[in-house]
Amino acid sequence: MANVEHSGRPAEAFGTAVVGARLHAARLALWAVAAVLAVRQVAAVLTTPSGERLTDLETWVGADGVLHVNGSIYASTRFTGTPFAGLVLKPLTRSAEAALGWGWTFGTLLLVVALGLVAARALPQPVSRRTSLLAAPVAVSLLMLSLPVRNTLWLGQTSVIPVLLVLLGCFAVRGERRSGLCMGLAAALQPTVLLFAPLLWFTGRRRAALTTAGAFAAGTALAWAALPHDSYTYWVHHMAGVGLGGKADALANQSLHGALLRLGLTGPAEIALFLLLGAAVAALALRRAVRYARDGQLLLAVAITGCAAVAVSPTAWQHQLLWVLLAVAGRVGSRASDRYVWPVAVVLVMTLPAKMMLPNMPVVYPLRDNLVLLAALAAATAVPFLSRTSPYYRDPVPTEYAPQTPARFRHVPLLPFLRRVLTRPNLLLELLLIRVTYAAYQQVRLAATGGSNAEGRGTAEHHGRLILDAERFLHLDIEYAVNHAVVRIGWLRDFFDFYYESFHFVVPLTVLGVLYWRRPVDYRWARATLGFATLLALVGFWLFPLAPPRLMPTLGIIDTVHGVQDFSKPDYGTLTALTNQYAAMPSLHFGWSLWCGIVIAVIAPRPWMKALGLLHPLFTVSAIVATGNHWVLDAVGGAVVVGAGFGLSYLFQGPRAQEVRAAADAARTPHVTAGRT
Repeated sequence: MANVEHSGRPAEAFGTAVVGARLHAARLALWAVAAVLAVRQVAAVLTTPSGERLTDLETWVGADGVLHVNGSIYASTRFTGTPFAGLVLKPLTRSAEAALGWGWTFGTLLLVVALGLVAARALPQPVSRRTSLLAAPVAVSLLMLSLPVRNTLWLGQTSVIPVLLVLLGCFAVRGERRSGLCMGLAAALQPTVLLFAPLLWFTGRRRAALTTAGAFAAGTALAWAALPHDSYTYWVHHMAGVGLGGKADALANQSLHGALLRLGLTGPAEIALFLLLGAAVAALALRRAVRYARDGQLLLAVAITGCAAVAVSPTAWQHQLLWVLLAVAGRVGSRASDRYVWPVAVVLVMTLPAKMMLPNMPVVYPLRDNLVLLAALAAATAVPFLSRTSPYYRDPVPTEYAPQTPARFRHVPLLPFLRRVLTRPNLLLELLLIRVTYAAYQQVRLAATGGSNAEGRGTAEHHGRLILDAERFLHLDIEYAVNHAVVRIGWLRDFFDFYYESFHFVVPLTVLGVLYWRRPVDYRWARATLGFATLLALVGFWLFPLAPPRLMPTLGIIDTVHGVQDFSKPDYGTLTALTNQYAAMPSLHFGWSLWCGIVIAVIAPRPWMKALGLLHPLFTVSAIVATGNHWVLDAVGGAVVVGAGFGLSYLFQGPRAQEVRAAADAARTPHVTAGRT
């Protein structure tokens, strides 16, 4: 018994059992999330009125709700598939519209689940137990969230089928002929899939490559024999589908051809440049794909080839862009802190609208309009994915953490994913997350009024009267007096208007930038507290929409920033339709300024810097009251959420990492001194 006790094996077995139980619980939770997302997507499609959903499928709707095809399948520009796809789908047109809609939606859902399962099993080996257990539900969830799958379900498209056929041919089907047959059928449905034939050829699967080409040719010839007019329309008149489903220069066309057209190039010069760039991208992508396939990363090779197919296709509509999402299989970066940049960027690009990724500024329109194409080009030609022979492939340089500290309260554990990191975070990842978080903040803030300021006006004004009554009871109703006193002094009014409009974003971003560059450890602490405070403020905007003093009729407050307002249709410049003017409680104008002041006061090394930092919230609270943009109690609410933000950070993370590291260094110093003595 003594030997067993000292060996530690029972404890190890117990620890392994606990970890295994946690993994299985996490797996069940992730499958539950995937199921919820699937139900949500199906409900969103099937609860939408007919004529607004499955629009591509219902192109063939005839009389009495029965699908049929009279004449060309391209008589409507909504059908963008190949003649072979039309030939395969044509028997379905004898079905009733409602039955086909339900069957098509649930069938597509099953195909998406199958795609996620195959992709999860195709990850390069060896994989950890955690990855093997969690990869499938994570893959299915990402697919359900992705814009291509949502677009496919909404339109009633077939774009999931070619991707699934390629993955089946590469990872599930045995025998080169069967594998080639799967890919040939996929190419007959989506011609650019033919790029996989050279990949098969140069990786030694030549029989599969020949079978792919033969199956594509046979399917296309069969469609030409059965639908000669449609085949001529697709292959000759529309040059492999160009112009079907919409204009080739539409933003939804994320191919090189569409990007060149949006840049203003037309005619033979554009076609020649497109062919030249397409050939270069295809050649470089295939070279990279062959290298990664020989390295044992076949799923990454498939993703790279698929991304090249997106770029070189004459038209690559949103529902055809699933290949880009598969590129998350690649590993990039030698440091553990850099490992998340590429997958996070791909997931954000493939799940969020481009306007949430980049700001609404004309200078970035060329990037925003071609964001998915740029991601596909990067994956196909430029991203330095690690080889499996790299020492960093499985063991990246670990992240340095501060020593863990006990929770402030025993019943509130520290959150492991918020551990204090002592190294500077990746800048690209930080910028991505800050931009997406702020875009989500804007969306939630506007949604709090029902999607428009007009819908929330009545409730907001009622809450405004409640706030005014509370301030009168507390003798804090100074808004009218301060506003009219400032209006009489021209230079003071101009100063507060300028301060209100200019410093709200500039100062917090400057503080974050300086901390990131000079004090990365404190940057993470400050960023977490700001995030908690903003999240709590969003809850306030949602639960308590509030009209600011300047938008309260009969109160007599002068809007010094936006001018005299028509209360039936208030105008606040270009932000009239883009922001919620009734998100006054709590005031993040004051809250963010108070956060800046506290952070500067805590971290700044000199007393005059601390004093200067504390002047910012003082000037801000004066500006928001003087300009009529906030009540005094709004500032109190802003102070409350900021205080709660610092409190939550302290509660879940413990003290600042700078303090923890200093304490650890101090604790080690006596031992070092004693050893030397």
